[in-house]
Amino acid sequence: MNTYGILLRGINVGGKNIVPMSGLRKCMEEQGFSNVSTYIASGNLILKSDKDAAEVKAQIERVLPENFKLDDGFVKVLVLTLHQLQTIVENKPEGFGEQPEEYHSDAIFLMGISPAQVLSAFEPREGVDKVWSGEGVIYAQRLSSQRTKSRLNKIMETPFYKSMTIRNWNTTTKLLELLKKLDGLPE
Repeated sequence: MNTYGILLRGINVGGKNIVPMSGLRKCMEEQGFSNVSTYIASGNLILKSDKDAAEVKAQIERVLPENFKLDDGFVKVLVLTLHQLQTIVENKPEGFGEQPEEYHSDAIFLMGISPAQVLSAFEPREGVDKVWSGEGVIYAQRLSSQRTKSRLNKIMETPFYKSMTIRNWNTTTKLLELLKKLDGLPE
């Protein structure tokens, strides 16, 4: 059995694509996935399946609009293996996410695009924003005291935005912890 962390882009955001987590868990269990759980209401699933990641992605993308009222153009599915998520966390830039009282730190997960394609679309403001490229992810950090001056939200105005899903660093590391626990590994 494979352990997966699944990030759903565009559900329960701004009053759109409302998907109750209990309904999502039930739907995934009915699809034959096991050990299904969710983490917070922003579209984070943890589950086990004997299928490979591409099959899991295709199945979830097919059943979501069949079971929930969604704007299909907005919702996307990213399936991460335990190894992929662990690599993202372990390969973070030095010090990233380690000063939550000073910086807001986010992992911007890329869906079907590469960091090289999208990195130039970010317009970090010197002294406020920093971005780094990773494997399938952009690490973004902004100075909390200056976050209203941040330019990182300008990425939402680009065509790349529909191929990204963002999780704060605490959520990202918690998902890894939950995947490890489900896989029987030390957290």
